[in-house]
Amino acid sequence: MCEANAYLRKDGQEELFLEMVDRVEPFEDGLLLQDIFGKRKIIKAKIVELALVEHKIILEKE
Repeated sequence: MCEANAYLRKDGQEELFLEMVDRVEPFEDGLLLQDIFGKRKIIKAKIVELALVEHKIILEKE
């Protein structure tokens, strides 16, 4: 499996934003994330880290 979980980093803490993310796309002034079931979430944030071995996407709001 290649999907990852997306976390929103806030004040040094990581909060789960979306599980089993399959797709990340630039969207307007943020990101569109889609999971393996087709659920989509849009967030005004930037990617600050991709930990591929750990299957983690770390986001921070802009």
